Amino acid sequence: MKILIISQYFYPENFRINDLVYTLKSRGHKVEVLTGKPNYPRGEYFENYSWAMPKTEIIQGVKVHRANLILRKKGGGLRLFLNYFSFLFFGLFKISGLKGEYNKVFVYAPSPITVGFLGIYAAWKFKCKSFLWVHDLWPESVKVAGGIENKFILNIINSMTKIIYRNTAKILVQSPEFKTYLKKQNVDLRKIIYYPYYAEYFYKQQTPKADYKKKFPQGFNLLFAGNIGVAQSFDTIINAIEIIQQHNINVVIIGEGRDKERVEQLINEKSLSNRFFFLGSYPPEEMPEYFACADVLMISLKKADIFSYTIPSKLQSYLACGKPIIGSLDGIGRKIIQESKSGYVSDAEDADFLAGNILKIYNDSDMIKKKFSSNAIRYFQNNFEKSYLIEKLEDILRDY
Repeated sequence: MKILIISQYFYPENFRINDLVYTLKSRGHKVEVLTGKPNYPRGEYFENYSWAMPKTEIIQGVKVHRANLILRKKGGGLRLFLNYFSFLFFGLFKISGLKGEYNKVFVYAPSPITVGFLGIYAAWKFKCKSFLWVHDLWPESVKVAGGIENKFILNIINSMTKIIYRNTAKILVQSPEFKTYLKKQNVDLRKIIYYPYYAEYFYKQQTPKADYKKKFPQGFNLLFAGNIGVAQSFDTIINAIEIIQQHNINVVIIGEGRDKERVEQLINEKSLSNRFFFLGSYPPEEMPEYFACADVLMISLKKADIFSYTIPSKLQSYLACGKPIIGSLDGIGRKIIQESKSGYVSDAEDADFLAGNILKIYNDSDMIKKKFSSNAIRYFQNNFEKSYLIEKLEDILRDY
């Protein structure tokens, strides 16, 4: 197949679309990427990138077309709006100039969903079908995670979203629960296909290495990996640790995000800086090494319907690496932790319940923790294994 993949984010930014692109290329498909100039998450151009350069480059044998966009900087509301819509604007011009032939257009859509317009235009230009892989449910996610309450703006976003869904051939969703939300937006359910994230091959159980272990504090270490944002409800984690602060239990955080400064301030206000350790951000390939050094992996989300529909992408990685999991979330994410029997889970934003679960796993025997680990790996292999899901995607693209 000749596939044009459209994504606002691509290497050197760390998103799962990177691995999907390279994997499809390695399986004999002709793949090209239309993307923006990399600036996530810090909001500034990566080294060797600028407004002027590069326009096109080859990365691991894949031709990558770079559209300009306005930098997100520190991610305020206006900057994010300009960042999202500038990629849409310049992306349309970029597609107009493409000379290649494609028989499939595949759109990766975490946020913003507006990237779907580029897929519709590309499918029209190249006379083929567009496939939209939805990871965020707009406009609800804009309202809950972005803090936008203006009904006029939300109505505009809702109208744009419905146009995208109506004019896209097939909609792939990362969680089966998305169908409930999309049905309310009058999306034809026959267009919707459940297609979850997989975890890349490097996500697997590892033996702790001394070079990584020395970065961790002494004590029982919970590891949180990923974005530090409003959606992750860090206040719940902080309040839970405050309840059990007399125990030698730490939270190790690997990642960056828009809410980091506020989170650090709250930790200092509660005099918990001796319990929280920010190690920075690292390439995905290194994450299994850090996971191996933790006692438990932690995942949390804000209480909202939108997040109860979502399978957090880190959950697949956690399961693949075979560590016990502590969750503070509702809906499908909670259900997966319970079904996999990989750890303990509490309701979203329930700090008391979370604190109790942390103490529970802290006091569990090694035998119980090993059982959690083996259960996690088994569940991952049965539900989120890469080769199975890649073959499923090829079937979807080929059959429709």
